Amino acid sequence: MKIVNITFLTYLSSIKNIENDNIDVFVELEDGVTYTMVVATPQNYYWYMDKEGLDYVPPSPPDIIVRSLTEDNIRQAIGAFAEDDAYWMKLYFLSGERKGAFEMDRMDKMLAEIKRSNDEIFGAE
Repeated sequence: MKIVNITFLTYLSSIKNIENDNIDVFVELEDGVTYTMVVATPQNYYWYMDKEGLDYVPPSPPDIIVRSLTEDNIRQAIGAFAEDDAYWMKLYFLSGERKGAFEMDRMDKMLAEIKRSNDEIFGAE
């Protein structure tokens, strides 16, 4: 899907360490929807775990990961997420919502259907 506009909510020039940070971006696509995405670096995950005294990243909606927070890296990554009718951008964006496609009842029904299908293929035990 075509990207109409990308708006950086933080000036990239103000980021102290472009290899250890994250930023929010607005991505407007040709479908008229503006998607809010978080772009982060791998190092930012290590920093967060150290800060919180954790050995894992807690459950949360996924981020777009780039090696460093440069405009080129961010635009390339967002471009990749906009491919194939923006499937992955839509999925990442909607994963932050606990209603609609990701309501617990709806997910449980989808998983039950997958289980039924697998049981038919592999035989229920």
